[in-house]
Amino acid sequence: MGAAAQRVSRWGEFGGRLAELTEVRVRHPERVAEGWLRRRTRALVGNDGRLLIVAADHPARGALGVRGDRMAMGSRADLIARLMIALQRPGVDGVLATPDVLEDLLLLGALEGKVVIGSMNRGGLQGAAFELDDRFTAYRTADELAVRRLDGGKILTRIDLGDAGTVATLESSAAAVTGLAEHKLMAMVEPFWSTRGEDGRVTNLLDPDSVIKSIQIASGLGATSAYTWLKLPVVDELDRVMEATTLPTLLLGGDPTVAPEATYASWGKALDLPSVRGLVVGRALLFPPDGDVGAAVDHAAYLVHGGAE
Repeated sequence: MGAAAQRVSRWGEFGGRLAELTEVRVRHPERVAEGWLRRRTRALVGNDGRLLIVAADHPARGALGVRGDRMAMGSRADLIARLMIALQRPGVDGVLATPDVLEDLLLLGALEGKVVIGSMNRGGLQGAAFELDDRFTAYRTADELAVRRLDGGKILTRIDLGDAGTVATLESSAAAVTGLAEHKLMAMVEPFWSTRGEDGRVTNLLDPDSVIKSIQIASGLGATSAYTWLKLPVVDELDRVMEATTLPTLLLGGDPTVAPEATYASWGKALDLPSVRGLVVGRALLFPPDGDVGAAVDHAAYLVHGGAE
């Protein structure tokens, strides 16, 4: 049995349904568009004004690794099965992903009553010479999100003063923010102050001052910030960092190599800050060290919603 088959075999509960996806795509591709129109939607936030979003847009940039397994996210069936488990847990508000992943989940009925955020610019492939030229290659425009009745778009905005591709990314990000606001959809902007080392690898600078600079630039993108939310890393001096903005902020999951207990503690402390309104977490929840996706998601949901869900 190959590695992919071994992964899928762990999720026997979903095996039969996953096998149906290709058949539907072959014989009834129109069901995707029909599914978006029929999908039951919800308000962006509930009474507590908080969100727990599961992220699965890494593969579209070629970023498949989790801890020591560089191809951990290489099996689509395994990834979808993990997402299905996560989305069924109470307190999980929705998902962030690219069209291919969202459409699989849609066909499986997993997006009913969920917040759905479409990932927009995935052209800055991990390790590429053009990595910081973050072209819009998934959902390219706000109109594409609106016609499918999605709840918002996520925009990766990496800023490197030494890379000419940055200015094109800023311009495109600003246009996306404006367009999303025109449709009254969330613009989830994920800014980083970045640099490319002598080895050619892009590194995001996570010291407080660099994050503050990235926040200030991201906050000014577009003709209005009325529908802009930020997606930020948990860093040192986060209380000082969060003084840089009044925009609602979701914290990204962080490095999945860190012990889960340390990760949960950092999330819990950060969620006490008034402008922090939840988490957007991918690999740390979908690929926990002990393999128990449900337990990892439940812990995050408790931190975000305080048991209210």
